Amino acid sequence: MFNKQHFTEDITSGYQTKGDYIYLGAAMQDGEVYPDAAVKIPLKTLNRHGLIAGATGTGKSKTLQILAENLSKKGVPVLLMDVKGDMSGLAKPSAGETFIQARHDKLKFPFKASASPVEILSLSEEKGVRLRATVSEFGPVLLSRILELSPTQSGILSVIFKYCDDNHLPLLDLKDLKKILQYATEDGKEEFEKSYGRISSASTGAILRKIVTLEQQRADLFFGERSFDVEDLLRKNSDGHGYINILRLTDIQDRPKLFSTFMLSLLAEVYNSFPEQGDSDKPKLVLFIDEAHLIFDQASDALLNQIESIVKLIRSKGVGLFFVTQNPADVPADVLGQLGLKIQHALRAFTAKDRKAIKLAAENYPISEYYDTKNELTTLGIGEALVTALDEKGRPTPLAATMLRAPMSRMDILSPEELKELIETSALKEKYNEQIDRESAYEILTQKIERADQERAREKAAEERKKIEKTTLGRRSRSGDGSQKAVIKALTSATFIRGVMGVLNKLLK
Repeated sequence: MFNKQHFTEDITSGYQTKGDYIYLGAAMQDGEVYPDAAVKIPLKTLNRHGLIAGATGTGKSKTLQILAENLSKKGVPVLLMDVKGDMSGLAKPSAGETFIQARHDKLKFPFKASASPVEILSLSEEKGVRLRATVSEFGPVLLSRILELSPTQSGILSVIFKYCDDNHLPLLDLKDLKKILQYATEDGKEEFEKSYGRISSASTGAILRKIVTLEQQRADLFFGERSFDVEDLLRKNSDGHGYINILRLTDIQDRPKLFSTFMLSLLAEVYNSFPEQGDSDKPKLVLFIDEAHLIFDQASDALLNQIESIVKLIRSKGVGLFFVTQNPADVPADVLGQLGLKIQHALRAFTAKDRKAIKLAAENYPISEYYDTKNELTTLGIGEALVTALDEKGRPTPLAATMLRAPMSRMDILSPEELKELIETSALKEKYNEQIDRESAYEILTQKIERADQERAREKAAEERKKIEKTTLGRRSRSGDGSQKAVIKALTSATFIRGVMGVLNKLLK
């Protein structure tokens, strides 16, 4: 028999914290809300990563909004991947609708509308502060995994990078990389063979085709300068609130290769740049990856291994990763096992496949004496979720069907005018929106090839002149010998001699 007091005590003790926390809501049982059974997430555990899952329309985006704005209030900067374009409302306070107040009355938790400091970023042609990275920053290993190169092709790419380092050729964008690959088997073939060994034109051709595939997803917009400094993700405003950096990705939903390329490079850059932090009172940065299946759907095994490794290691840098998707099955098992906080909204059982997915999803959560997890997953309402987290000692908290608090910011998007104003007043706009195309491998090699072509043209012209001069002298020589022979023949002829003798006889008489 259900014991209300026992239930409230179990939830309360399970979510008890000594340090700072984020209030998510209160536990429910059979539709009744128990305000004293508060579900609180310790701030210090949010670098242990998390999952927000659920069917379309169940409130995943609002849960993401709740976490992001509360992290900001606690002084933790956020990077949020906005694939659907519905998160810009974080920059404006909530209008405080009646249904919001009714929800908070049930929770017995005060509601205070407020906005968060927001920076709008762009990876593609969307308006906002442009994010870019150079090819050199990727390096041959990461780039090989993104391009899904064979071991032989990866070795060639490493040689290409070594040549560029040795010869001070900056690899900034994809046209630089394509140019050096062509140079290695054409104009620079002998130079490469002498210093680095023979490079197969078939292998460079295969690499070039994979680069073209990446370009077709407009990755050329991402590679280049000025390269984004990840330290700029850690900014806070004058009140000490962390900036929520919203990366608008509405125009790359059909380009998962570009999305996964960016994500992997960003995580690698954060991991390489941030110092070890160890256990601290709060994370240094939290990333929310909406529509997370876009990363994993078309990822190769090598790419998945790289992502899994970074997820495991980046926690020590004080960085938390949250994957937002419809079904936990969208996230690979090895990654899912690394996620400490799980917020599961309702799943819908329309087909046999759906029912199987619900059964599997239920197995990701702790066994509870208060809930039939599989059944609970199909009966949750909008703005309700099954929650389990880690306490401050790293132990899983009790499973709690939770009525979630409402976002303090606007639960709608900014108008075009509001969005334009936000972008125009950005402190980072001047720094990153100027496109730079300084002299790099493409220009240097093009000039080198042009000089070599000019030198070959001069040598060829000199050889042609020599041939012409030799031919002309030969003709003159042959022409001079003929004339001399003709003169001698004329002078020694009988006719000429008789004529001369006749003239002499006349003179003697």
